[in-house]
Amino acid sequence: MPQYNYIAVEEKSGREVKGSIEAASESIAAAELRKEGLFATKIKEASAKKKGGSLNINLDFQFGPAVIKRKQLMVITRQLATLLEAGLPLIRSLRTLQRQCKDKMAQKVLCGVADSVETGSTFSEALSLYPATFDRLYLNMVRAGEAAGAMETILSRLAGFMEKTARLAGKVKSAMIYPSVVISIALLVTTGLMIFIVPSFTKIFTELLEGDPLPGITQFLIDVSEWMKTRWYFLAAAPFVIVITLKVTYKTKYGKYGLDWVMYYMPILGPIVSKTAISRFARTLGTLMAAGVPVLNALIIVRDTSGNDLVARAVMRVHESVKEGEGISKPLAASNIFPQMVISMIEVGEETGRMPEMLDKVANTYDEEVDNAVNALTSLLEPIMIVVLAVIVGTIVIGLFAPLATIIQKLS
Repeated sequence: MPQYNYIAVEEKSGREVKGSIEAASESIAAAELRKEGLFATKIKEASAKKKGGSLNINLDFQFGPAVIKRKQLMVITRQLATLLEAGLPLIRSLRTLQRQCKDKMAQKVLCGVADSVETGSTFSEALSLYPATFDRLYLNMVRAGEAAGAMETILSRLAGFMEKTARLAGKVKSAMIYPSVVISIALLVTTGLMIFIVPSFTKIFTELLEGDPLPGITQFLIDVSEWMKTRWYFLAAAPFVIVITLKVTYKTKYGKYGLDWVMYYMPILGPIVSKTAISRFARTLGTLMAAGVPVLNALIIVRDTSGNDLVARAVMRVHESVKEGEGISKPLAASNIFPQMVISMIEVGEETGRMPEMLDKVANTYDEEVDNAVNALTSLLEPIMIVVLAVIVGTIVIGLFAPLATIIQKLS
């Protein structure tokens, strides 16, 4: 019988525990943990033994597990919620979505989920068999829907959460496309000028000036051009080295925190990053609490899905405080990364017992602020790029034409 490592939360105390359990499958392991009063947030098989000579695992080994793309999952979740609201049973709804879905991977996942439900598994247990598609937030929302007996409502909230999150991410990405393209083209053009055009002028200057010294700016351009010609491989490798270094650094504990801190507080981009992180925190926590997920469990899920180490550490401090009987607003204020307006709205939510509604308002407010910040950034980047390009091109032009006065005097 396989052994599974798990991370779970004690439903009474909210304490996070780790351990291992023997079970026939991942769904059975989750069910056994629930019997012991543990709310599983992560379950993974301890060791996957390779079976030599077996052909049964070739498809998964070669092409990876079946995965539904995030955008398609958002549509499927909305459609499933609609079918359940119309009164269709869960299995029939899953089979309907499976038949109408054109993507083979999505069909495979939906078929597997429907088969598991038909054999007696709960919906959340069936979804947990596909962790690459259904993350911890999705699974815990579904578990809350099962416990409350309001699956269609939970799925509708989950679909709305995914749609708003995707819309926010799309705004940020679309705003970055234009400056990225312009900067890339500018770098290519500048590199071409320095490698191919400047050396041609260097030969002309050498022949016509007959050993006379060049102006300082011209000599600087020639030196840079020579360095780029002889060490072009450094320029070619630089982007890859930077990306790999950042990825390796981001995987370390302190490197991730350091990079997140820089992104959170850096000028120009920092406000967008911080407001996006606050919006994600508020929307995720509000959605989970509205679905009926216990606050301690919800905070752990928010920590693991925050995407920012500063926010994750602040949420963990909130979790410890709430476990000791305190509120959410005070430890959030002590973290010094959340604005006072957010703290005040959460305080009001605690006092009135309307925390999910207040968190949703915070998320909507910061979605609008992110939209405004992105528009302001786009407007700011255009003149900045024009000035930078003008300086670069102007420097090259001045450097190339500065020796012409001396050359004309010699010729005359």
